[in-house]
Amino acid sequence: MKQKEKSHQKSSYYQNKDFYKKRWNKGKKEYETRDNKEEQVQELVLEGRNAVLEALKSGRSIDKLFIQDGQLQGSIQQIIYEAKQEKIVIQRVNKQKLDALSITGNHQGVIAYVAAYNYVEVEDILQIAKEKEESPFILLLDEISDPHNLGAILRTANAAGVHGVIIPKRRAVGLTATVAKVSAGAIEYVKVARVSNLVQTIEELKKQGLWMVGSDMDGEVMYTMNITGPIGIVIGNEGEGISRLVKEKCDFIAKIPMYGNISSLNASVASSLMMYEVVRQRHYTSNIMR
Repeated sequence: MKQKEKSHQKSSYYQNKDFYKKRWNKGKKEYETRDNKEEQVQELVLEGRNAVLEALKSGRSIDKLFIQDGQLQGSIQQIIYEAKQEKIVIQRVNKQKLDALSITGNHQGVIAYVAAYNYVEVEDILQIAKEKEESPFILLLDEISDPHNLGAILRTANAAGVHGVIIPKRRAVGLTATVAKVSAGAIEYVKVARVSNLVQTIEELKKQGLWMVGSDMDGEVMYTMNITGPIGIVIGNEGEGISRLVKEKCDFIAKIPMYGNISSLNASVASSLMMYEVVRQRHYTSNIMR
């Protein structure tokens, strides 16, 4: 009899365990969904035609613009025109995708993600260096997609005295609320320019006297290179590194020596090491021979 009661109690225990496990998973899912919604609110999501159109007219920096497939009538055409004038990337998506992104449930076929902070022009970054009477020190990020990486990079860039950071408009994270939080306030001081074509931007900077140094494991050890003058450090994305076209435009390729078992570094760590090698050579070493 005791054995039977014990068996019954054991069975009830596992039934209750399964029940509470299901409740936990359901609650966890609801929490994560709510958390994602809150994150979207922080990222300044604008929904509806009037709201998006007014943001475009006022010059607000827009990271992403989603427009429902087949929507061309009315003010949508003006939204598309204004976005193209500002070279904003437009993504055509189906209604189901917009419904999933929507917080209000009344998107009217258009949703925009507005940058948490405004971008500047590349010329503004060069002007900062000129006003400080310093050789330009710029960081160019090739399709960094992780907001935590970008936030950490901005934090180090400020500490290292970088005059500005350049990111591409496509396939890269923008100045979101998450980036701002991770940067620990650095986003208030580091100027960020967003460009349509990183390769063309590199070419323009080279014409203005900057040397472009790409970070890649196929290059020369960075400690043996002279990177004291007007410099642009190019960092690749988390998975593929620097793209082929960007790499071809670099004047030099520098590698970070590694002696352990790991063959690559996190993008924010790699950029930190490269930035502080520039700092070391500019401020603490007077005679570096190539």
